[in-house]
Amino acid sequence: MREITHKTSTLRRAVARAEVRVSQSETIQRVRDRTVPKGDVPSMARAAALLGIKHTALVVPDCHPLPVEYARVDITTGERTLYIEVEVKSIYRTGVEVEAMYGAAVAAVTVYDMLKPIDPEVEIHRIHLVHKSGGKSDIVAQVPDDLDIALIVVSDAIVEGKKPDKIRPTVEKFFEAYGLKVRAKEPIPDDAEAIRQAVEDCVDSDLVLLSGGTGLTTRDKTPEVLSRLLDVVIPGIGEAIRQYGYERTPKASVSRAMGGIYAGTLVIALPGSSSGVREALHALFPYWLTVADKLKKRGS
Repeated sequence: MREITHKTSTLRRAVARAEVRVSQSETIQRVRDRTVPKGDVPSMARAAALLGIKHTALVVPDCHPLPVEYARVDITTGERTLYIEVEVKSIYRTGVEVEAMYGAAVAAVTVYDMLKPIDPEVEIHRIHLVHKSGGKSDIVAQVPDDLDIALIVVSDAIVEGKKPDKIRPTVEKFFEAYGLKVRAKEPIPDDAEAIRQAVEDCVDSDLVLLSGGTGLTTRDKTPEVLSRLLDVVIPGIGEAIRQYGYERTPKASVSRAMGGIYAGTLVIALPGSSSGVREALHALFPYWLTVADKLKKRGS
C-alpha cells in the first residue's frame, strides 16, 4: 500500500456511475412494478452498493481502509437501461473514488443477478468515475509555475560550519514536485537584526520561508522579529504546523512556527530541523501556494 501518512485529511468526494442494459422494455417495467421474482431490484442494489462501499478495502488489495462518512446510491430507469449513481464522502488522507466505483460495480452485478432469470441478455456497461474532488491534485492544478519562493535559513551552527545545511535541499526537493524552484539566501545567524534584514531583502518574493529560530532558547528570535514586522499575523499557519506535527510526535507542541503577511508577501517561519521542516511543508502546501498567488495578483 502507498505511503499516505504525510498527507493531511481533507474532505474527499467521488461520484461513479454504472449502466445495466436489458433486451426488452418489459424487463424495465417489471423492475418499476417490483414484480421481479428475486425481489425489489432498486432496494437490493442500493443495499449491495452500501455493503460494497464499506468493504472496498477488503476486496481491492492496495486500497486503504477509510471512514465512510456519507454514501448516496441513486438508481433510475430508462427505456431499456438501469442507471446507477454512487456518491461517497470522507474526511481522510486519501480519495474515495475506488469506493464509489466499487459500490457502483457491486450494485450493477446485483441488478444483473436479479434480472438474468427473466432476461438472459442483460448486460453491464460502462462502470466509470464521473467526478472526484478534495485531494492535493485539485490545488496543484491551480498553482502557477512562476511563483518566486525565497528561503532564509536561520542557524548559528550552520553559519559557523558546525553542522551541514540540510534545510535547503529538503525545501528544494519538496517544491520540485510542484515544478517550483526555491531561491535560497546564504544562511544567517540567530540574530534579530539579521533576520529582519533578510526578510526585508526578500519581500519582493511571492513567498518567504524562514527555517530556524522558532525553538525555546534565548537565541531563538524569529517569532519575536516577525511579530513586530508582520502587517497581519495568521494564527492558522502555526496551528496547522503544530497540529500536523503533534499527530506524529508530542514534541511538536513546543514549536513556535508562525506566519503572516508583510508588504503583501506571505512570510512563514518553519521549524529549524530538516524533519520538522518536511512535516511543516506537508502541513501547509500545496494549499498555501494558492494564497501566495492570490496575494501576488492582488498586489499587481
